[in-house]
Amino acid sequence: MSLNNFVKRLQDIMRNDAGINGDAQRIEQMVWILFLKVYDAKEEEWELQDERYLSVIPEKYRWRNWAVDRKDGKALTGEALLDFVNNKLFKALKELPIDENTPMSKTIVKTAFEDNNNYMKDGILLRQVVNEVDKLRFEDYQDRHAFGEIYETILKSLQSAGNAGEFYTPRAVTDFMTRMVAPKIGEKIADFACGTGGFLTSALKALDAQVKTAKDKGVYHNSVYGIEKKALPHLLCVTNMLLHDIDNPVIIHGNSLERNVRDFKEADRFDVVMMNPPYGGSEKDGVKINFPAELQSSETADLFMSVIMYRLKKNGRAAVIIPDGFLFGTDNAKVAIKTKLLQEFNLHTIVRMPHSVFAPYTSITTNILFFDRAAPTVETWFYRLDMPGGYKHFSKTKPMNLEHFSPVVEWWNNRGEMTVDGFDKAKRYTAKELAERNYNLDLCGFPHEEEEILPPHDLIGRYKEKRAGLNADIDRVLAEIEGILGVDG
Repeated sequence: MSLNNFVKRLQDIMRNDAGINGDAQRIEQMVWILFLKVYDAKEEEWELQDERYLSVIPEKYRWRNWAVDRKDGKALTGEALLDFVNNKLFKALKELPIDENTPMSKTIVKTAFEDNNNYMKDGILLRQVVNEVDKLRFEDYQDRHAFGEIYETILKSLQSAGNAGEFYTPRAVTDFMTRMVAPKIGEKIADFACGTGGFLTSALKALDAQVKTAKDKGVYHNSVYGIEKKALPHLLCVTNMLLHDIDNPVIIHGNSLERNVRDFKEADRFDVVMMNPPYGGSEKDGVKINFPAELQSSETADLFMSVIMYRLKKNGRAAVIIPDGFLFGTDNAKVAIKTKLLQEFNLHTIVRMPHSVFAPYTSITTNILFFDRAAPTVETWFYRLDMPGGYKHFSKTKPMNLEHFSPVVEWWNNRGEMTVDGFDKAKRYTAKELAERNYNLDLCGFPHEEEEILPPHDLIGRYKEKRAGLNADIDRVLAEIEGILGVDG
């Protein structure tokens, strides 16, 4: 299965449709169609497992009954297909009868379509897209798991899709963090801004390798929990979970910050939290009041740090991606959050990641905080992960790979302080030392040359010297060229 070719075929068809305005809408169009195809494949499995299984989707709106072209001339197309999708299918799915007793495997259908739309205006092109998607097969276990990567393919190939990049954390990063946190079968794992489910799928991959018995498999099915605010990544995540055999995915469509942190009870806490919180955004005052006064911040990432601390179990473990601004920020809220983090949790490691890890989505430099709720912080290790040899920066064609984390993996279990060219690369600081710095955690950062500030006359003199040197070099090279060519200067 060539996922790149599959996505490209869908893109090429949709580009001819006047109703789709840009890549972001192309993604949304692909995703709701893919979801219905995947859901129908899962329903075939559920029907085999339970002869009493009854679909939440009315018969005429199930994929098999309207989307499949049996080449008998009866498949809907053109205006008839557009009328069916716009005025019947979407309406029916958005109005499915759901209550608190409906299992998540059925609830997700209505949730998935609450904020989605059909943008295509050409029913013939829509039929072509549906036919392409219907060619996909999920019978083979490995193919289904490979197909889960289609979401990464979509997001990588549509980098101009506005804010789509915020949904995607490179697989190498999620796999590295999962390896260091080491989730175990029986633990509950959460991501409170789960996007397309990258951290959850990395965790499931680690748990799947530990499944030995039928009981283990049952535990595996109930291991992960996610919340996602935006409709598109939520639908991507739900579909991703179905493809990973999570039949009742607990992926909530909502805002993790809209619940008062003081209300969380033990049942709301998790053994493992891994996430890349949204940053750079701000929340309205109605959200800020869900936090104690000293922790109220206008920065979204700060609020998520508080949510994580309130929702981590005793002895629980967390790995969180945070921008540089959180480390060096010394405003009242950031200091209060970092004080709570070090006094009530064990912030044992901070990995400074190289620039362009999230290229081309953002150039913001990020860090990974590893902490647990076993004891207060005694000491924190900082480790600077340098750009690998041969790389000036990461890009679409040269992304960060898991092997690029090898230096920190090797250092992790045999820690020692390191300096390179006079700059700290790995160093240990006590909690007391960090408190004395007013919790400015900008340590073991990437070295950069300080620009020397000279008096104006000296600065002009230096520029003249450099220009004279460059002119001399140019004259020398030209003379050599003329000599080779036999030109008489």
